[in-house]
Amino acid sequence: MQLGMIGLGRMGGNIVRRLLRDGHSAVVYDRDPKTVAALVEAGATGADSLEDLVAKLEAPRTAWVMLPAGAITEETVKQLGDLMAPEDTIIDGGNSFYGDDVRRAAELRPKGLHYVDVGTSGGVWGLERGYCMMIGGDKPTVDRLDPIFRTLAPGAGEIPRTPGREGRDPRAELGYIHAGPSGAGHFVKMVHNGIEYGLMQAYAEGFDILRHANAESVPEARRYELELGDIAEVWRRGSVISSWLLDLTASALAGDEHLEDYSGFVEDSGEGRWTINAAVEEGVPATVLSNALYRRFRSREQESYADKLLSAMRKGFGGHLEPKQPKM
Repeated sequence: MQLGMIGLGRMGGNIVRRLLRDGHSAVVYDRDPKTVAALVEAGATGADSLEDLVAKLEAPRTAWVMLPAGAITEETVKQLGDLMAPEDTIIDGGNSFYGDDVRRAAELRPKGLHYVDVGTSGGVWGLERGYCMMIGGDKPTVDRLDPIFRTLAPGAGEIPRTPGREGRDPRAELGYIHAGPSGAGHFVKMVHNGIEYGLMQAYAEGFDILRHANAESVPEARRYELELGDIAEVWRRGSVISSWLLDLTASALAGDEHLEDYSGFVEDSGEGRWTINAAVEEGVPATVLSNALYRRFRSREQESYADKLLSAMRKGFGGHLEPKQPKM
């Protein structure tokens, strides 16, 4: 299939590369001509404007917006809505607020345009590992775009099948789902990221406790000089708390157990806040997730080893490099 991609950053560019590898075609646009040129060299067709991109797509057109959530995505979707024709589709694959998806879909519907929101997880590793996707939109459109999603998804791999799943949607086992109507994809991804905050915080605090096992406040007979890199490594292998985040932790600690390159200043990208807002709206207690979000706020006032480890994990899965910053 053919896809237009707007935004060729850490994920957008690799999404295009993965599609090209599997025989799909792509028309690409980015404000940085160098990123466009790199994808053209890989086999994509370059565009020098949104108008040019739309003109080079075959009907029914599909344009995927992979830009930071907020004003730039909003403006891009609006421009595409003015440029595209009935039965064309706009995909937002960034980390947009699901309420914006519901509104955009309603605004585009009178023009005969389809809108699909794709919560995309995979970070800088997606080119090789594939992307876990949570998709919102009308079923016929999502089904029509299935060849694109199937290529981008990780596939079944070597993960054992879950007993009792017979008769259920097989796409989930391949790493992508049609979550529901407009906004459902980003809603599920939002909660995914809220959980991610909690998991990361749990690892960070646990390793902080291990690191201070030799503190002066601990009775001398119970002080331990622990090798954190080795602990992370052994937990990866058969432990009940093994995970990709633990893999990233082990990698970071193997490189520098003191994490000198990390500031401990931990950003939040919005989904954690939206998850807590949804929990409040639904009356669902979310004590772990809310505490993890507040810990990120606190990290901007006083760094700790746990905060540095959070920064290390964020760099590992998403390429986020948080430089050392002065405390307020």
